[in-house]
Amino acid sequence: MTLAFLTTPLLGMTDIAVIGRVGDAEMLGGLVVGALIFDFVFAVCNFLRAGTTGLTAQAVGAGRPRETEAVFLRAAVLSVGIGVALILCEPLVMAAGLVAIAPGPAVAEAASTYVFVRMFSAPFAFLNYAILGSVLGRGRSGLALMLQIVLNGTNIALSILFGMVFGWGIPGVAFGTVCGEAAGCAAGLVAVASLRSGRLPRPGEIFERAGFRQMLGVNRDIMIRSFCLLAGFLLFTRLSATFGPVTLAANGLLMHLFSTGSYFLDGVATASEQLAGIAVGARRRPAFDRTVSLTCLWGVGVGLGLAVVVFLLGDMLIDFLTTDPAVRASARAFLAFAAATPLVGALAFVMDGIFIGATWSRAMRDMMVVSLAVFVALGYGLTSRFGNQGLWLAFEIFLGLRGFTLLAILPSQRRRTFAGAAA
Repeated sequence: MTLAFLTTPLLGMTDIAVIGRVGDAEMLGGLVVGALIFDFVFAVCNFLRAGTTGLTAQAVGAGRPRETEAVFLRAAVLSVGIGVALILCEPLVMAAGLVAIAPGPAVAEAASTYVFVRMFSAPFAFLNYAILGSVLGRGRSGLALMLQIVLNGTNIALSILFGMVFGWGIPGVAFGTVCGEAAGCAAGLVAVASLRSGRLPRPGEIFERAGFRQMLGVNRDIMIRSFCLLAGFLLFTRLSATFGPVTLAANGLLMHLFSTGSYFLDGVATASEQLAGIAVGARRRPAFDRTVSLTCLWGVGVGLGLAVVVFLLGDMLIDFLTTDPAVRASARAFLAFAAATPLVGALAFVMDGIFIGATWSRAMRDMMVVSLAVFVALGYGLTSRFGNQGLWLAFEIFLGLRGFTLLAILPSQRRRTFAGAAA
């Protein structure tokens, strides 16, 4: 799953490279703004993947193949519905994005073109989330990797073809993404169909009120958690901007290193979702405890390895990402903080996976709200007193608090879930 997640950043790099060669600065800026709007919307809707993984894994663990299929079909209906709603609301989404980012007229025009075309990919993209969640919940991570390669590989190839070879520019890159999502969706539906055993659930089973209510509840909580997480990153950026463009650029560069490392931690988190979900579905408490201990060990180990890599190779990475002497110097001054973030945040990634797999989404949501409230207070308080060092310290506390609050309430959640189960 780490390999699967690592294919995603290649899309953004390809789109930037294509427009960087066939367009001007305004077109490139429009692409960046448009992609930022989609990143926000699609990140919030990632609950369609996470919620499906946890519910599918529990159905697999409980030995309920028809419920496994029903979970996917419910997620598919929800995905297509949200995707179509977003297409209809595209003018509102675009207007809100432009108000929040406030780009120049030429950049806004290019961004509007990109968003208008790419928005037609929403139903396919969200259905791909449901497909990925279903495949992961069944423990078929190799198949998930292949589907991500098909999706992202097709997307990259068509974006280059339409955007650069045909010379369509921004519309071509966006249309390539639409076609890539559609191709990935087709491949994914074939893959899910190949995993099916027996007849499809009846409509009454698919649209069962209790099942839909559970899916909506889990997805709602994960969506709120995602909003809070994004709000934390936006606050970090907003406070960084108060120190001027050099510090803002340096913090953004260092945050990019953390974001890249997070794809490795996401692989561990996804494993914990699937394993924890199966253990809960099967009501096997020893398997659940083993999942927690192993994934915590792997998560901290991966986080430590990433921290060492960033610390030792940080100077070289900074020089590769920017040529500005002032930004380089500022980034080096806070490199130690950036190097610590994967290790400090490792437990949060693992605990998120455990709680999603066990569908303890309400508890995860509540701890995220608490962590964000602490970050807001510390962010303004420490920043005003200690400057950018205070901001980084507040951010490290935010990451650590997310993981340790979830770990603290895990025993009580475990007792309620496995009450009456064999030890």
